[in-house]
Amino acid sequence: MNHAVHNKIVSFIWSIADDCLRDIYVRGKYRDVILPMVVLRRLDSLLEPSKEAVLREVDFQKNQMGLVELDGKGLEDAAGFVFYNTSKWTLKKLFAVAGNNQQVLKANVEEYLSGFSANVKEIIEKFNLKAQIRHMAAKDVLLDVLEKFTSPYLNLTPQEKPDPDGNPMPPLSNLGMGYVFEELIRKFNEENNEEAGEHFTPR
Repeated sequence: MNHAVHNKIVSFIWSIADDCLRDIYVRGKYRDVILPMVVLRRLDSLLEPSKEAVLREVDFQKNQMGLVELDGKGLEDAAGFVFYNTSKWTLKKLFAVAGNNQQVLKANVEEYLSGFSANVKEIIEKFNLKAQIRHMAAKDVLLDVLEKFTSPYLNLTPQEKPDPDGNPMPPLSNLGMGYVFEELIRKFNEENNEEAGEHFTPR
């Protein structure tokens, strides 16, 4: 466990709130955006390598097997996890084609969120993320937030990656991701003058 790496990630994510949300949300509400976006980016990072395999499986089930309701087990196998996303989008693709039209971006992000498996959709619903997406689009900051979370200087994957300057960014294990998430919660609690136990996040 590398606390220096985790602290660097936390600082980067913390800066997103100040850079993008300052005039849109009161400070006590930053976590309503940042926490679900951290979870979303982590899941997105895990699914990126298998995106094409999942899309091939979707095509196979629909066009060759003639299934109306997709088989989750086949999609899990293609994704390599117990969750998946059947949309054509990743967060990086959403940002790459976004342009300056926040409403088109919002529609694409909503399509992306709707492509997740039921277990992830439940997380999205608990976080009320779709409402936050609509609010950010209305305030013209959705693209900015998406740009920050897809930054090549932020590595939320379990693999080491180089940043644009050629410096290695260490991998982030599931345990490390948990520490990053808990540290963000602690910082948000401190901002809101809450005790540690006042904000409970199920594992």
